Order: sequence, then C-alpha cells, then structure tokens
Amino acid sequence: MKQDVYVIGVGMVPFTKPGASEPYPQMAAKAVNAALADAGLDYAKLQQAYVGYVYGDSTAGQRALYEVGMTGIPVINVNNNCSTGSTALFLARQAVMSGAADCVLALGFEQMNPGALGTIFADRPSPFERFDEATEDLVGHSEIPLALRYFGGAGLAHMKEFGTPMNTFAKIRAKASRHAANNPLALLRTVVSEEEVMNSKVMWPGVMTKLMACPPTCGAAAAIVCSDSFARQHGLRTAVRIRAQAMTTDTSVTFKAQDMREVVGSNMAKACAEKVYEEAGIGPKDVQVVELHDCFAHNELLTYEALGLCGRGGAQRFIEDGDNTYGGQIVTNPSGGLLSKGHPLGATGLAQCTELVQQLRGQADKRQVEGARIALQHNLGLGGACVITMYERSVA
Repeated sequence: MKQDVYVIGVGMVPFTKPGASEPYPQMAAKAVNAALADAGLDYAKLQQAYVGYVYGDSTAGQRALYEVGMTGIPVINVNNNCSTGSTALFLARQAVMSGAADCVLALGFEQMNPGALGTIFADRPSPFERFDEATEDLVGHSEIPLALRYFGGAGLAHMKEFGTPMNTFAKIRAKASRHAANNPLALLRTVVSEEEVMNSKVMWPGVMTKLMACPPTCGAAAAIVCSDSFARQHGLRTAVRIRAQAMTTDTSVTFKAQDMREVVGSNMAKACAEKVYEEAGIGPKDVQVVELHDCFAHNELLTYEALGLCGRGGAQRFIEDGDNTYGGQIVTNPSGGLLSKGHPLGATGLAQCTELVQQLRGQADKRQVEGARIALQHNLGLGGACVITMYERSVA
C-alpha cells in the first residue's frame, strides 16, 4: 500500500550573486540544519538523503552532508538540470511512499559562476544537441546565448500565434518584483514597473529585455519528508501533505511539432500536470497558490497554459485581469519566483517547496495567500524533465 507522505521540515539560505556566497558545503549545511530545526528533528533520525546539484563533482552530496553529520545513511546524488531539486524531492517522496524508508531528506544546492550557462564537458556529445539543432532551425540568431533563444523563441511563437505583445512579459516581471519585495530571501527586492522592464537592456529586439530573464545565483534549500507513522511516533507536525506528484520527460512531440514551445517543455509540463490532477482527483481551479518555473518571463506565461490555469491562448487575458496575483484567481510565485529570487539550479525546486509549505502553514508573513489550502509546484529542466508536486494543508 502507498503511504501518505508529509513535509515536516523546510529550510533555505538567502540566494546570492555568484562569488558572494559561501562554498556549497556551508550553504547546504545551513539549509539542512534549518530544515531539521523546522521539523524539530535530529539528523540521526534521517534514513536516506537525495542531494541535487548540477555543477559539481561526484559525491558532492556527501561532502555537503558530512558538514551536518556522518551517520552512514545512503546518500544519492541527483542531477536533472534545472529540475534537480524537485527530482530529489520526487525520489525522497517515492522512498517514503513505497515504505523503503520512513524519514528522508531532499537537499539541493548550487555554487554557480557569473554569466550565461555554458558547456562543461566539451569533449563529448552534449545532451542538448537535438535541442540546439531544433532551435537553430526554428529561431536562428546564433549571436544570442542559447538559453535566451530557447525561451525567447518559445515566447515569440506564442506572440506570433496569439498576438501577445512584448509588454505582457514585462507585466509578469513587474508582478514578480512586487511579490519579491515582501520576501527577505529574494535576491532582487526592488519593485520595478512594466515600463522599467521594457526599458532595460535589450537582449533580443522585440522579444526580450534583460529584466525578463532570471539571474544566475548561488544557494541551497532542503526539505524533510516522512510517513504518518514516523510523525506520530516522534510527535512531529503533519500540517502539509504531498497529495500528488509526477515526473515526465520528453516525447517525440518535443521535436516533431516544429514549435519552440514544445522544445522548451510545454507539452511535457502539460502531461505532467494532467497526471498530478488525475492522482489528486482535483483540478487547477482548486489550487490557490503556485510556484512555477519562471526562468524567463516567457516561460511563466507558457506555463500558465500548460498547467491549465487558463485556456490555450488565454495567458494574456489572465495576466491583464490580474488573475495571476493577489486578489485574482491564483497567486503565482508569491516568493518572487526565479526572476526575483534567483535560480541556483539544484536548489530551485526545494526553494519552491519551502515557499509553498510556509504558505500552507500560514507562515508566509506579508506574502501570505489568504485561505491557501492547495498549492502546486512546477519545476522544469531542459534536456529534459518536469516535476510537478501538489501539496495540501492537512486537516490532521
């Protein structure tokens, strides 16, 4: 039988610009200790750990956790591009749900370099070869960094099909800044207007400005999950349950569709969301708060439609009507999202988890979404993998 899985502790460190952070073992240890303190649990009680990072050597997970304790537990290192943190959570939940373990840690961290992401192992085939070829065929503009071409190209496809104006993406970034102003852990907390976003440095004329892209950052975040029996045995709170979760990877549609939106995972996200809604037995209209993968404002817009928060082609109206923020239908990225909080690849998914757990507990202070009962998390990694997690406030 599948066991219910509860998130009993979360923790993260403030994200910082590359070069301004502590080394990854120290960041990771602080996030783990924060999660342990939040749960009211000793490290010795953890039975397994799944540790995610993208840029690091093998067994960096052990190096990070040995700062906290050396108890001999299995430590599994995880790398799934930008969905790494959520993949660690997916595996941790799976271990508890199956009965393989009763209390498991998911940890994610990243110590990044400044500037655009680049290839590390240039002496072998890149996992992005097919993505790069599709992008070259559909977009061109080889003078623009690839990540901008991926997501800018996807946004451009939406603009061409539905007439979406560029300032719609600016509205998303401005909304993110208003949310981040209330988040002490966000890197960028200055409120910016739609006009300021539009007037920032042009990265792709008619498609993207600098403020529409998330900054590379360093950071760490962690979550502890356990079974109901473990929580009762140790007197731990079970305020937040993972109601449903799914992971999907690319299908043939990614390249056959000849559409940049599919290259960056829109169909992958849609299929993942459908699995989660089916498992949970509820739909997007039952969700009050969402943390989604806004590596670019363009991807936030595409994700509204992929998650069913609005209909296909309905994202512009959804944004114009304010249905993506406080007072609207669903509050998206109350943390400020990747656009404001930053994007340390391995930590991002667990930072999203931290925000949503705090929301469901009613601990989000000025960011609190009133009456939050159901929360949805979307974390995407090109190459590719999408993890979507639905949390619910427990009545127990």
